[in-house]
Amino acid sequence: MIKNVVGASLAVNERLVIRKNRLKNGDGKKRLCIVTGIHGDELEGQYLAYLIGSKIKENISLLNGTVDIYPALNPTGIDSITRGIPLFDLDMNRIFPGTSEGTMPETICAGIIEDISGADICIDVHSSNIFLKELPQIRINVNSADVLIPYAKMLNVDLIWVHESATVLESTLAFSLNSTGTKTLVVEMGVGMRITKEYCFQLCEGVFNLMKQLGMWSGDVTAVREPIVSLNGAVGFVNSDAAGIFVPCVDFGETVSAGNHIGDVLDPLSGEVAEKVNAVCDGMIFTLREYPIVFGGSLLARILQTKGA
Repeated sequence: MIKNVVGASLAVNERLVIRKNRLKNGDGKKRLCIVTGIHGDELEGQYLAYLIGSKIKENISLLNGTVDIYPALNPTGIDSITRGIPLFDLDMNRIFPGTSEGTMPETICAGIIEDISGADICIDVHSSNIFLKELPQIRINVNSADVLIPYAKMLNVDLIWVHESATVLESTLAFSLNSTGTKTLVVEMGVGMRITKEYCFQLCEGVFNLMKQLGMWSGDVTAVREPIVSLNGAVGFVNSDAAGIFVPCVDFGETVSAGNHIGDVLDPLSGEVAEKVNAVCDGMIFTLREYPIVFGGSLLARILQTKGA
């Protein structure tokens, strides 16, 4: 059932409406929320929403409980290929929990929080930006780690990255929901403005595994992978020192050793190598530069440390 969550008037007699697809069957009390589209340039979640919704609809008798799918929390951003909220120049994920007496974006955010609150689990799906590609991962505030990691391990991701509390923004959807008792997991995968189908299939299998563990799904599920859990300080960052085009010589997800050659920053004008890029630690590359133009300080890769973490 398609339901309106919250809306607001726009110019020229138009109206902004946030909608969800509620899939419900049986007498189960558990509720799972799949949320995506906070940023208009993150499209992986759009395909994931389709995969989950279509599979449940085709096998509705196997569902025992409620699944709410919110495919586009920022529909005008998606329509205009804009990361933030058009006209307001705001990152939607920096104004939660919002307020019913505030501006239009704040009112929309407050309505979203009200609608999701009380769910047993919320999965907030994000992509990377157009510059970086991310291995499927879940990012968790260290303050919520004990509660959330067991659920994160059910979702078939490659990595669980636990952040220090000092790096967590309190104005995000996930923080707002977790702080009020609605367990929320943040997924990052793929690359901006693209759909990586294999990652969406991977996470879809994880969602149904989670539903199975929650007693919401009686169908068969695929065995999920055991993710690597990265605790504070266990990630190495590789940044460019020079400007040019970055050409990697390693594959995404590859394991490297400190000092290994992982790519070059090339100068097209001089025809020279501006910088030879080496790994800063031993580990697995889980973030890799997708957009080749770089400047001094540009992030080229993240490496999950396997030694010295």
